[in-house]
Amino acid sequence: MVATDGRENSGRDAAGRWYGGERSTGSGMVGMVAAQEVLMRLIYEGKTKDVYDRGDGAYVLRFKDDVTGTNGTFDPGANTVGLSIEGAGRAGLRLTKLFFEKINAAGIATHFVDADVERREMTVLPAEPFGDGVEVILRYRAVGSFYRRYGKYCRKGQALDAYVEATLKDDERNDPLITAEALAMLGIMGRDEYETVVEMTRRVGALVRDELAGRGIELYDIKFEFGRVGPEKRITLIDEISGGNMRAYRGEEYIEPLRLERLLLE
Repeated sequence: MVATDGRENSGRDAAGRWYGGERSTGSGMVGMVAAQEVLMRLIYEGKTKDVYDRGDGAYVLRFKDDVTGTNGTFDPGANTVGLSIEGAGRAGLRLTKLFFEKINAAGIATHFVDADVERREMTVLPAEPFGDGVEVILRYRAVGSFYRRYGKYCRKGQALDAYVEATLKDDERNDPLITAEALAMLGIMGRDEYETVVEMTRRVGALVRDELAGRGIELYDIKFEFGRVGPEKRITLIDEISGGNMRAYRGEEYIEPLRLERLLLE
């Protein structure tokens, strides 16, 4: 049996899990990597990543070349897949790997274990999301939705003091803003948990901002996701950190996400 992704003597079982033996690397059988495929079960199919249960206590995120947008135009803030860009998955994973390794080295908890860039796969610790997911936005400049909401009281691009806000992941309601009080009242995230998330957000954001600054790029804003990991439910940075998570400028020039990834990975 030949599976559609190039694995020989392998395929999917009725539950969607991979089984099989060898994997071809490169085109035209450039080489064979003898590797027993780990039995994996697809548990979530996302816009830009799929999530698999590896069956051994770890999860695998498989990055796609699909990117969010509308009408064939790339837009990292969109809630639908707009197009597919060859190499986008690997570039996003390479940058995510770079940042997660630096964050782990700084002693900040993440779900990252390791990554296989060629296969577009990242091994992670399983994490319990807050509700159906909470995105945490760190803002250094008044742009985007912040400026649209509060433009009466600030200048566009005005410096902000590492302002943190949260939104619910809810496409139907356009990812509404939510306060710490509401998160606690609705049983999504406790007050102490929210304070921990804010503190971690600022620490991780400072690390990313410094990395960009070293290349003459200014970070305007960035979004993160957190979850609870392990029996102790330790608050942990999850998901990814790629060009689509952030807004960055060089001088007055906005750097679109895929170009930003290339600049940071050179």
